[in-house]
Amino acid sequence: MASDLVARRVFVGLIVASILLLALVVQPFAKGFFLAAVLAGALYGAHKKLTRLLRNRPQLSAGLLCFAVVVALLLPLTGFTAFVVTEAADGVKYVRETLKAEGVEGLKDRLPGPLRSLAEKALERFQVEEMQLDEKLQEQVSTSGGTAAKAVTGAVAATGSFAFQTVMMLIAFFFFLVDGKALVEWLESVSPLKRGQTAEILREFRLVATSVLVSSVATAGVQAVAALVGYLIARVPVPFFFAAVTFFLALIPAIGAAVVCLAAAGLLLVTGHQWMALFLAIWGVVVVGLADNVVKPLLVKRGLDMHGAIVFFALLGGLATFGTVGLLLGPLIVAFFLALVRIYERDYGRPSSRPTDPATPPT
Repeated sequence: MASDLVARRVFVGLIVASILLLALVVQPFAKGFFLAAVLAGALYGAHKKLTRLLRNRPQLSAGLLCFAVVVALLLPLTGFTAFVVTEAADGVKYVRETLKAEGVEGLKDRLPGPLRSLAEKALERFQVEEMQLDEKLQEQVSTSGGTAAKAVTGAVAATGSFAFQTVMMLIAFFFFLVDGKALVEWLESVSPLKRGQTAEILREFRLVATSVLVSSVATAGVQAVAALVGYLIARVPVPFFFAAVTFFLALIPAIGAAVVCLAAAGLLLVTGHQWMALFLAIWGVVVVGLADNVVKPLLVKRGLDMHGAIVFFALLGGLATFGTVGLLLGPLIVAFFLALVRIYERDYGRPSSRPTDPATPPT
């Protein structure tokens, strides 16, 4: 008997150790796996329909959905990069031609009022003649070369990390779609909970994840439309481009949609439109920025059996604790807690305290 107890304790210790080691192995890919599970849960219904349309080919359906996710990620990034590169090339060409034809003074005279005064102060500070400007610029570039190299190295490292996490997410997303049902059945079979309880908790997770994803995209659309109205009123150049950037940055809570409005307001300010810049800054902070705190909890609440205040604080608390991923983790943690309470009350709760007739035999 004692040997059985010791063996059981050792076995429990081995299980705990294996769980810790498994966490260390999974940790580098944790965010990618989590996002893959969320996307798989949200798109599993579409995967089943597409599988039926493709004559029961789940691998092909999962591959097409992975391709759709890649397009959804790369298309806006490619379009934004192409626009920036084109505008930058046009700007460099304009500056080069103006310098060649009219010199530094001619370029300075073409600048808007606020920028012209800043350029004059900068030239006075450098205290160089027009012929010496190139040497001064070369000197500044040389002294800043180390800092620029570090910045470029950091940007390349961040890009590589993002690409790695994205690839891991897509691989996990594919296998979650193809073998998700078998994974749920395996978890149900090895779980110490009663039969059906694990599947119920997983269904709750899927419902919350789908609601949060749909609400995030819908809220970003509302913010983009509100920002577009402000851009049109303030007469921001290429307003639809700024609205598209607003939509995609609204999906990133650490940045937010209001940042684009403030950047556009800064553009209006340096080009001499002070009142329009002030209007757009206020519009971006009050209307566009606060829309996220009002619209998203309302949309999330529609898909969940959860009070609006709980959803609001779950979103903010998750964001403050876990960062961007917390927008999903916060509501998931709250939903997990509520699901456990509901299951416990239903399956293990105290019996009703109704008075019974002593003559009535117990059932």
